[in-house]
Amino acid sequence: MTHADKHQQLRDLPGVDHILELIKTDDRFFELPRKVILESIRSVLEKIRQDILGETHPKIENKDIIDQSLELAGRKIKNRLFPVINATGVVLHTNLGRALLCEDALENIQAISRSYSNLELNIATGKRGIRYTAVEELICELTGAQSAIVVNNNAGAVLLALNTLAQDTEVVVSRGELVEIGGSFRIPDVMTKSGCRLKEVGTTNRTHLRDYEQAITEHTGLFLKVHASNYKIEGFTASVGLAQLSKLGKRKNIPVMEDLGSGTLIDFSAYGLPPEPMVSDSIAAGADVVTFSGDKLLGGPQSGIIVGQKQTIDRIKANPLTRALRIDKLTLGALEATLKLYRDEKRAIREIPTLRMLTMSHEQTCKKAKDLQKRILKAVDTAARVELADLESRPGGGSFPELKLPTLCVTISPRDMSVARLEKHLRLSSPPIIGRIEGDRYILDPRTIQTGQEEIITTTLEKILLKK
Repeated sequence: MTHADKHQQLRDLPGVDHILELIKTDDRFFELPRKVILESIRSVLEKIRQDILGETHPKIENKDIIDQSLELAGRKIKNRLFPVINATGVVLHTNLGRALLCEDALENIQAISRSYSNLELNIATGKRGIRYTAVEELICELTGAQSAIVVNNNAGAVLLALNTLAQDTEVVVSRGELVEIGGSFRIPDVMTKSGCRLKEVGTTNRTHLRDYEQAITEHTGLFLKVHASNYKIEGFTASVGLAQLSKLGKRKNIPVMEDLGSGTLIDFSAYGLPPEPMVSDSIAAGADVVTFSGDKLLGGPQSGIIVGQKQTIDRIKANPLTRALRIDKLTLGALEATLKLYRDEKRAIREIPTLRMLTMSHEQTCKKAKDLQKRILKAVDTAARVELADLESRPGGGSFPELKLPTLCVTISPRDMSVARLEKHLRLSSPPIIGRIEGDRYILDPRTIQTGQEEIITTTLEKILLKK
């Protein structure tokens, strides 16, 4: 294309106002905000200009510009956060939003959000109340702690507790507990931001009580234990139990804090899973303060829960950072509804999705997998090989390191497309279906597929594989 041709094409491009007038005759115009349509028209025209100035660009008709503008406007108004189907088998999938909320939590959120509430009003006295009242007594009941406070996540809980208890002092931690979790969140970095100084003791694999005792100086402000929730050290190892460290702390008048990371309110070993630290055990062992997540093994909304001795928690509540890290009414409502279920453990296992999926038996996954296979086979006929395979699910979320949950899965091997292409089609479908690829098979793990989603998966596969 010559220089003159390019200039002619640029001169022939319609103006924004002209395209807008033409779009007004399209029924789709009335479904979209005018501002978004204008921005979309400008974007489409600018792209055409750049194409003309660059390589050869085919002549664009007004209809093409209108269609592209309306399509772009439609994409712009769609929610950026939307539901997906988790068929990966990773129960606490951080990228997919971690814990699913139970029905009681969803109902409580809806009730609170559509009306005013007593968030910070003491109904009995008519005076200003404290927002944590809704859950503090409940948390103390379930953990045995004297007091509690909730902030926006466990990283915030750790930061707040360290800043309150150990600012400008040394915090003694075993080298084997200086963990890094997802998103490059490192304990040493949080300690620095909180204003305290890290003092490492022991070695990566072995730390003894004498290491803590020998580390004490006039600058020591806190003993910190961190649960290694996302890794495991095996072999020639030694560590100091919380009860031992708490006794030393009482004797030396040094507070002891434990960050459990996930933390749980039930004994998972009763359901055939490895034991995971229970918050109540940490309190019983004498910790002054314990921090844990509300959206991991607890199965509630994203939050960080701090429990412990009343005197210690009162100091944390008085920290100005508490206001910056506080939770809103919706999180509070969801957390309260979730915690109430723990008063009846059997009901909690049945109704809290995280607990239900983690404790799902192999027999239950077999039933779900066989039902899903039957549906898919009927829908796609010979367009894919649809089989069953004994594979493994994962807890995820930094919980239960190395635990693999035996699960019967559905495997799909398309006949007329690659597995990678099938994965992409499913991921870009509406709603997106997120599975995993192993070898030359696409895997659908029934453990994390929710009731009612089987039909969506089947219909989507039918459209993709049969090109309907």
